[in-house]
Amino acid sequence: MLITDFDYELPPELIALYPSQKRDEARLLVVDRESGTTEHKMFYDIIDYLEPGDCLVMNDSKVLPARMFGVKRDTGAKAEILLTKRSEGDVWEAMVKPGKKLKPGAVVDFCTEEGKKLSAEILDFSDDGTRMIRFDYDGDFHDRLDENGHIPLPPYIDREDESLDRQMYQTVYCREEGSVAAPTAGLHFTEKLLRRAQEKGVKLAYVTLHVGIGTFRPVKCDVVEDHHMHFEEYEITPENAEIINSAKASGGRIISVGTTSTRTMESAAGDDGVLPAGHGNTDIFIYPGYKFKIVDCLITNFHLPKSTLLMLISALYDREKILEIYNEAVAMRYRFFSYGDAMFIK
Repeated sequence: MLITDFDYELPPELIALYPSQKRDEARLLVVDRESGTTEHKMFYDIIDYLEPGDCLVMNDSKVLPARMFGVKRDTGAKAEILLTKRSEGDVWEAMVKPGKKLKPGAVVDFCTEEGKKLSAEILDFSDDGTRMIRFDYDGDFHDRLDENGHIPLPPYIDREDESLDRQMYQTVYCREEGSVAAPTAGLHFTEKLLRRAQEKGVKLAYVTLHVGIGTFRPVKCDVVEDHHMHFEEYEITPENAEIINSAKASGGRIISVGTTSTRTMESAAGDDGVLPAGHGNTDIFIYPGYKFKIVDCLITNFHLPKSTLLMLISALYDREKILEIYNEAVAMRYRFFSYGDAMFIK
């Protein structure tokens, strides 16, 4: 299977640079796998497709203000750091610019409110070209990060981050800080919509998968099977595992909100479809031919051509039909990617 088998033409103007004014007023393309038909709705109509006993599973990871701008201490030259993962304590893995000038021993200083100290020392190179850095700061690290950090918008959102992104590039249910990209399918849900789902008898469950920078890295090989995914950290609490397993055992559908929730559950679930609680790292790569163990349906955004996310949804349905639906979405002027419209594969 070739990477080019997952390509489609996308006019650049259909890439959403801003979110919908109201979260649940994005458009929703509903795909019925049984009949092969599609419907064009608004996201708030998702409630009409949820049934009592269903379980919505959401990723509650919170996006860090991980993009930081400072100056190199010895020269005053501008420097940029993108945090990708906490290693331990005050040591982080990060991408840096300019890479050639930020070598081990270099120190970057950041501007904070009231002159509180925040600096980062480059410790070492990592195998994948990132750097290991250690922060030195006054007070609470997350306070300093909030003062200096910027929301790390995806590279295809071709603008600087704005104040609205602090709110709109987070889900309403985010809790666990650690991602450098939002689990974007969940951006469409409002607190009111989730309450309406519960009132209808739908169970809500949460998993945590911290989205890493690898989610933006293109697939560089020609053959799908040759691609290797990056590792991402996940956690499933006993309480949420019980909610999901109970719904499954009772005949309810497990409706995954986004590809990150899908990868978390499919990584942890046994061949018997039972989801254990636990913490781990996953590099699961889901593409056509994969047999889903626990996920029944998927709410997702529209993904990049030739991306692993497009391969994942093509595993849940038929690749050719998915590409036909994507071409239909292009013709209907749907908005694509992180701040774009949504699809429900039922």
